[in-house]
Amino acid sequence: MIISNRVKNLHPYVPGEQPKDRVYIKLNANENPYAPSPKVQKAVMDFVNNNPEKLGLYPDPDSLELHAALAEMLNKSGGVLCRAKVCGENVEPSEQDKIPFTVTPDMIYTGNGSDEVLSFVFYAFFDSSKHFVMPEFTYSFYPVYAGFYNIPMDQVPLKEDWSLDTDEMLKRAAKNEGGIIFANPNAPTGLGLTRDQVREMLKKASSDEIFIVDEAYVDFGGESCIPLLAEFKNLVIVRTFSKSLCGAGQRLGYIVANPELVNIVTTVKNSVNHFPIDAVAQVSGTAACRDVPYYVETSRKVADERDKFYNFLQEKGFYVLKSETNFLFAKHPKISGDELYKKIKEQGLLIRHFATKGIEDFVRITIGTAEQMDELRKAIEKAVSC
Repeated sequence: MIISNRVKNLHPYVPGEQPKDRVYIKLNANENPYAPSPKVQKAVMDFVNNNPEKLGLYPDPDSLELHAALAEMLNKSGGVLCRAKVCGENVEPSEQDKIPFTVTPDMIYTGNGSDEVLSFVFYAFFDSSKHFVMPEFTYSFYPVYAGFYNIPMDQVPLKEDWSLDTDEMLKRAAKNEGGIIFANPNAPTGLGLTRDQVREMLKKASSDEIFIVDEAYVDFGGESCIPLLAEFKNLVIVRTFSKSLCGAGQRLGYIVANPELVNIVTTVKNSVNHFPIDAVAQVSGTAACRDVPYYVETSRKVADERDKFYNFLQEKGFYVLKSETNFLFAKHPKISGDELYKKIKEQGLLIRHFATKGIEDFVRITIGTAEQMDELRKAIEKAVSC
């Protein structure tokens, strides 16, 4: 056969539905319903119009300006946008989010979306001879990378309340000596651990093994673990522009970690592609980081709408988890997850249904604008009344 055995054994990630047959209100892919900041739009247009020759040149391979802007944004916001305090153009972190040190550019690594960043993190820190530990239900790209790099994994069931079983994860990590990864807040449940809970895990975990926290959704109400980087040198925090920074189309992700670990991931990157982030993405990402007040506002809008929709679902008889993300995970006692998804789709809206055993009764609903969520309310009322 022409293809390798490695390819035969791949199990690709299945993204949220991207239909082309008609226009839907898309609430199935955890995208942000708001456009990037007007300052981002202007920066991109100015770059293309004023520097067209730069589109024909290689970009900065180290994304230095972007890294500096990211570090500044994290210091201003504390790593959680929806709670940051805005006064004009100035932004300060809330008391609970203050970082007890200054995040510096050498603590940042950026790549083409957090999925690429995660790929390099898996390659850099997990070993094919040891099982790494992850929750049974979490971001479904983790098992894909495990298969791609031939890394054995140990999946720990969630507790009955859908929270992470941290004791069992630590127990298996001690046995496996292969490291830990989880999303916090978790996906698709939307539940998060507090910073103190993660700190207790890190105290009990081996300092010789990697500990990865994926903070894709933390800006909507979780607690960032960036403050823990001063205490734990084996901690790597993965983040993305796709959610709170309205940038799913920009394909930008990053890690925050101690410089030694950043250098390791950079070595992996430079062994694959020395120029990973294109020039326009670097410009747009830098501009986004410099307009923190805009993203504080949009993150709050999403979080506020999420809480309103949580109350609506409860009123309609749904079992729904209290989310700290930009989505809700819910099920109804009288209609299956698949049937609800189909009935909603018939009305021109998309939500996410997973056929995975154990969560097949649930749907995951991305939070959109107030107008979009009003349309979904109508669709749900019709679907559950039939």
